[in-house]
Amino acid sequence: MDPSYQRHFSVADYVVFAVLLAASAGIGLYYALSGGRQRTTREFLMANRSMRCLPVSLSLLASFQSAVAIIGVPAEIYTHGTQYWFIGCAYILGLLIPAHVFIPVLYRLQLSSAYQYLELRFSKTVRICGTLTFIFQMVIYMGICVYTPAFALNAATGFQLWGTVLATGLVCTLYTTMGGLKAVIWTDVFQTAVMFAGQLAVIIVGVQRTGGVWEVWRKVKEGNRISGLDLNPDPTERHTFWTLGVGGVFLMLSLYGVNQAQVQRYLSARTEREAVRSCYMVFPSLQLALALSCVMGLVMFARYCGEDFSEKLGSSSRDAMVIYFVMDMLQGLPGLPGLFVACLFSAALSTISSAFNSLATVTMEDLIKPHFSSMSEARATLVSKALALSYGLLCLAMAYLTHLMGDSVLQVALKIFGMVGGPILGLFCLGMFFPCANSAGAVAGLGAGLAVSFWVGIGSIVTRSSGAKPLPPSCYINTSAIQTALSNVTSRPTGLQRFYSLSYMWYSGFNCLTVILIGLIISFLIGPMKEEEATPGTIYPLLGKLLCFLPEHLKRKLCCVTPLRQSIPAQQRPHSHKDSNGSAPLQDIQSQEQSERFLSEADTRFLEYETAL
Repeated sequence: MDPSYQRHFSVADYVVFAVLLAASAGIGLYYALSGGRQRTTREFLMANRSMRCLPVSLSLLASFQSAVAIIGVPAEIYTHGTQYWFIGCAYILGLLIPAHVFIPVLYRLQLSSAYQYLELRFSKTVRICGTLTFIFQMVIYMGICVYTPAFALNAATGFQLWGTVLATGLVCTLYTTMGGLKAVIWTDVFQTAVMFAGQLAVIIVGVQRTGGVWEVWRKVKEGNRISGLDLNPDPTERHTFWTLGVGGVFLMLSLYGVNQAQVQRYLSARTEREAVRSCYMVFPSLQLALALSCVMGLVMFARYCGEDFSEKLGSSSRDAMVIYFVMDMLQGLPGLPGLFVACLFSAALSTISSAFNSLATVTMEDLIKPHFSSMSEARATLVSKALALSYGLLCLAMAYLTHLMGDSVLQVALKIFGMVGGPILGLFCLGMFFPCANSAGAVAGLGAGLAVSFWVGIGSIVTRSSGAKPLPPSCYINTSAIQTALSNVTSRPTGLQRFYSLSYMWYSGFNCLTVILIGLIISFLIGPMKEEEATPGTIYPLLGKLLCFLPEHLKRKLCCVTPLRQSIPAQQRPHSHKDSNGSAPLQDIQSQEQSERFLSEADTRFLEYETAL
């Protein structure tokens, strides 16, 4: 197929695509009219805490297996080889740690917003700072998720760009506003199935039309697209085993440990055990999704041998190559191009619907309810729905701004998670693992982490320091081209330029450690918090777990942390919020009642047993 020729959809393709949108809207309508009809904030925002582990796990996958990944990962493999596949190693610790550290702490406190934890552990100021940082992160990411598939589809097929953006955004806003979190989770389940079906269809047809499995393997092997284990410890190398396998762990923790969109799904589970199981069950699904995207990139290379048609497609990014490949492979097969487009937009819908719902939750729980404690349940539910609608419209505005970016969508998305998600992860780690940290240290650490992250991130964008040159576009070994590429690698940037060249996969870890380090320094300078001042249930005994081989009396002396499951007498609990230094002065009656409402959920009954409704 000539790259300059745009293949248009057939009637069957439009029907398949329309069925996806109609089914997603229908699920939202069903949950709007059934059960409790989304009349309470508990049902609308938390699915009545009644979800089983299977739908929760598939929703966890769909929430961040966005169109960015479905388009970005094959484009990455096509251009740079399979080195990115090693990020699958990070999924192990990236899901084990949330399952055994973050979920037990957050679930037993029975919160609606992950950032309520920050008020329990530190102060209301820290909670508001964390909430605003999360809102900033997700609003930017939503624009990328909506715009990416629409732009790539327009470049390869002539599909109406802004018509697609509006259809996606409005349908997603509709079912999220009507059906709440339960509708979002069940549409995620449906859309995950469509995602896998679409990718499998493209891979099977692509392998067949390229000459079979062995022909694909021969071309990608001779074209130097199969990457070995790169153990180069240089943190400025874009992709190595260390940047992906270790730096990727911090990225996964920022997504699956403390991000409200994922935490909200854990908290919607029927019991803590169901929440932990859902975290385990998402692991094979994530590996399957990564494998499908990587294999799709390899089949693309076997078909085109690394040629770049992006300019002929009217795009400066290679992401449009993925859609071009799909339309090339599936031409003459009515309905299959529509299936892949449905797959693409399923990923977009699942991600932005999760974002709408989580943004509505944190805005309601962290910014509105604390100031309007007497608000009725009916009015609170109505406001939550209005917030979901408002964020949907804001998403469309952000999609309009996203087209100004010309970088790889995968790299842009992961940069955003590293630059903003890394400091949020550091804030939660500071609170959970370091009992001495106080509120002033937390605010200072978060501010320093964000400042450093934007310094490095914006510096790398301005100087174009984090990019990597693509491998030679050939299906056959070209020693001179490889030697030229290797000679380019040996020239390293120096000074500040080298600092800006830090791999974007290290952003989360670097910014997380910055927050912890600055937070601890400020806490010790002002005066560290004492163990008895910390709210029961908010500290995870990390040192106690790591030093499990020591006798119990020595662990108490070294760790000074109350074990997570130990009983805390009610009279010993603090009943007020901390001030900026982490101390707990007496507050007004309203503040005491609010704190008591939070802390009542941290009672021994929740610490000793699972919570079932």
